[in-house]
Amino acid sequence: MNRTQRARGARPSRCDGFTLVEMIVAITIYGIVLAAGIGFVAMQNSLFHRGLDRMTALQNLRYALSSLQTDIPTLGTNVPTSQPALVYAGDDVLAFSSDYASNVADDIFATYVDPGAPNGQVTAPDPGVTIPNSGGYTWPATPYRSRVGTRSPAELLIYWFTPDVSTARADDFVLFRQVNAGAPEPVARNILQDRVAPFFQYLRRTTVSGQPSITIVPNAALPVVHTSTFHRVAADTAVSAVADSIRAVRVRFRSTNGLTGTAERVVAASRVIDMPNAGFTLLPTCGHEPIMGGGLGAQLVDLGSGDYVARLAWSAAVDETAGERDVARYVIYRQAVPVGSDWGDPYVSIPAGLATYSFDDRMVALGATYQYALAAQDCTPALSSLETSPLVVVPAS
Repeated sequence: MNRTQRARGARPSRCDGFTLVEMIVAITIYGIVLAAGIGFVAMQNSLFHRGLDRMTALQNLRYALSSLQTDIPTLGTNVPTSQPALVYAGDDVLAFSSDYASNVADDIFATYVDPGAPNGQVTAPDPGVTIPNSGGYTWPATPYRSRVGTRSPAELLIYWFTPDVSTARADDFVLFRQVNAGAPEPVARNILQDRVAPFFQYLRRTTVSGQPSITIVPNAALPVVHTSTFHRVAADTAVSAVADSIRAVRVRFRSTNGLTGTAERVVAASRVIDMPNAGFTLLPTCGHEPIMGGGLGAQLVDLGSGDYVARLAWSAAVDETAGERDVARYVIYRQAVPVGSDWGDPYVSIPAGLATYSFDDRMVALGATYQYALAAQDCTPALSSLETSPLVVVPAS
């Protein structure tokens, strides 16, 4: 055994490793790092879900606003002169006329073309559509026609907010959309009303100190209803005229993520949506047959001494005071009862432009019964559809 071997043999043996103190220190440090990591991950997860909840509320709000901002600006597009554009303006409901959709492939006037759209949702509605949230108000009172005599291409669009009865909350609403008398479609849920303002506020064009101005229609003045059946006629004044002056609507509401308590997230929005086509009408000159838009009255008047006249009376045609403003005369037809399907040649014509319209037919025979028909004639010359009178019965003596 050499010196080196004796030195190695004399060195005591031991195993490398951690002491108890070292292990305790290592475990402690590991626990601190692990706790910090778990806390960071938990915080990120919480922030992610909070952001997701807020995004859910924001997307709900954006979808509701997007639908309103897409449809409302189409108000008044391709609407015949006699058909009102804004029909009903309430604080939680808005109804208006618009050629929003057509199922005719080459229709260049409609806002959108959908070949699969049902016929009942691409033209003016049948009379008697009940406006939601209106207390039973129905519209229209007449089937509106276009210039060429067919049904108007402008349908009725309705938006309204109504309480959501499908949730446990008592303060949330659903935004619905309806076309004509079709089934209502929910646009967005989890809607809350603004704390200080209604869902809809309206801005109208007016004059202040002789200058054009825009003012807000007071909430107390709502709803604004187009009470006149026809647009731009003599009766289209007062409340109807206010409806014609509205140019924009301010929409305000809040949206939630559908949760309650600390998990609830609420976002709010306020938008002013313009109505760029409000106040505009289709005004071609002598381009289409005129619209009469009123009835023909007839009564027998006894002049004494056995003399009688049939007195006719009517109001100015829609296209005389508004619309194309091209009515040149009124044409009167007469038939002895029983009447036939052909009215024959005109009986008499009366020039347009008078303050009031009437005609006394003195050529009536005793014991005869007559019926009259009236049409407006424009410069083409085209005739409107006929308005017929009640029967006029002349005594035999």
